[in-house]
Amino acid sequence: MIKKFLILAMALTMMACQDKQKQACEDYIGKSELTLESDLLTPEMLWKMGRVSDVQVSPDGKKALYGVSYYSVEKNASNRELFLLDIATATSKALTHSSKGEYQATWSKDGKYIYYLASNDGKMQLWRMNADGSKATCLSAYEGGIDAYLFSPDETKLLFVSQVPNGPTTADIYPDLPKSSGLVINDVMYKHWDEWQTSIPHPFVADFNEGALDNVVDLLEGTLYESPMKPHGGIEQLAWSPDGKVIAYTCRKKTGLDYSLSTNSDIYLYTLEDGSCKNLTEGMMGYDTNPVYSPSGRYIAFSSMERDGYESDKNRLMI
Repeated sequence: MIKKFLILAMALTMMACQDKQKQACEDYIGKSELTLESDLLTPEMLWKMGRVSDVQVSPDGKKALYGVSYYSVEKNASNRELFLLDIATATSKALTHSSKGEYQATWSKDGKYIYYLASNDGKMQLWRMNADGSKATCLSAYEGGIDAYLFSPDETKLLFVSQVPNGPTTADIYPDLPKSSGLVINDVMYKHWDEWQTSIPHPFVADFNEGALDNVVDLLEGTLYESPMKPHGGIEQLAWSPDGKVIAYTCRKKTGLDYSLSTNSDIYLYTLEDGSCKNLTEGMMGYDTNPVYSPSGRYIAFSSMERDGYESDKNRLMI
């Protein structure tokens, strides 16, 4: 009797695994066959083409890491895979094949590993795999997920971006309405372009020990300021100093009506040792963004607009 029960349990388990594998195959979005039905380049054909982005050359200069995004019009969804190009032979191989979507891949400084972002339990987390694509391992389990990241030059610390709540939610204000989708609006900017401002990106820094994140610090703790700035800002708005002691970040330290009307963002220098912060571009009234340190650490280059409130102003390169 026990033997029959075990056989039945094994059979049901195998059937469940097969169903999951079948569902995974059906959900997967990958490379499409390109078949021209006429001499016209249609929108449908454009959506079938993979889109290459975020090329990263290996430390030894022999390989290039890149991502390709694939799209499905029928599913109204996309998926992104990572590839490795051998520069000498001009041949590529796929490093990933999943429905998770892999993003922002970077090399370790010794070229042995590749770091990237992918979903784990519904949140984007930091992953690592060998340079040949083997042994993919999830390194983080940060509650708020990780939107972007940047290692310190010696790879002992991780600067990353995660979302924090933009004030209390409707459920926080009215606990008896936990499923309410309504919004309580009492200030601007409550919506930016096509999304509600329910959360705000903050920069965090943590010790990176054997793949674990320890001693996490929010550089903008207790504030509702954005860094990087919505809607288009990314990890390019933050930078490590070459000695790993200072973080430069872009921020428009305004809220409400002032935030919605002003373009006066600045470059701030955050010192890790004591948590002090200095405004590098005080008195410069337009957008100041995208700081980049010189190799010596003596200079910082950044983009700057001259006038406050003028989003179409000319970008200038400043040092």
